[in-house]
Amino acid sequence: MMDMEKMNNGMDLSGKLLVAMPGMGDPRFEKSVIFVCAHSDDGAMGLVVNKPAPEVRFADLLDQLNITQRANGADIRVHFGGPVEHGRGFVLHSADYSANGTTLQVDDRIGMTGTLDILEDIARGMGPARSILALGYAGWGPGQLESEILQNGWLTCDAPLDLVFSPDNGAKWEGALRTLGIDPLTLSSVAGRA
Repeated sequence: MMDMEKMNNGMDLSGKLLVAMPGMGDPRFEKSVIFVCAHSDDGAMGLVVNKPAPEVRFADLLDQLNITQRANGADIRVHFGGPVEHGRGFVLHSADYSANGTTLQVDDRIGMTGTLDILEDIARGMGPARSILALGYAGWGPGQLESEILQNGWLTCDAPLDLVFSPDNGAKWEGALRTLGIDPLTLSSVAGRA
């Protein structure tokens, strides 16, 4: 059996996508596509990018936070970001935006900001060119994500911007699989070893 700590040494999935395999066993993540914001020996954190939260509107959130939306302000999509801390919001966005040292630059294309100033800037029409607001996040302890990958729970792939920020949430899972050259109809939930 492979030592999980040794396996993670040097493996950094930050800026990649996790694509849920059929039969992964956790219904909260069925057909999920997760953008990995941070990954290290201490664990991993990511945001689900293909599960909208239709019951939550951006304008309503702004009202709750006493933020006034200007006429030129954007109206961004609200997503279920993951099962951890549902009341906490994170904005995954293009790298053209940075908030006073509070933005985590995941890579040279995408950042994540979890402070109110980005919502205020979006409401004023001064936010990033592309963004998704996620409520909650997906988190893994040390070695947990690596173990789930070995157990055939997730595939990993690059994160094309057009896929991450696409308004067509229903096509993201299949689109992510196709970046790997996989036809979703050929997937099996059974892991194998050679």
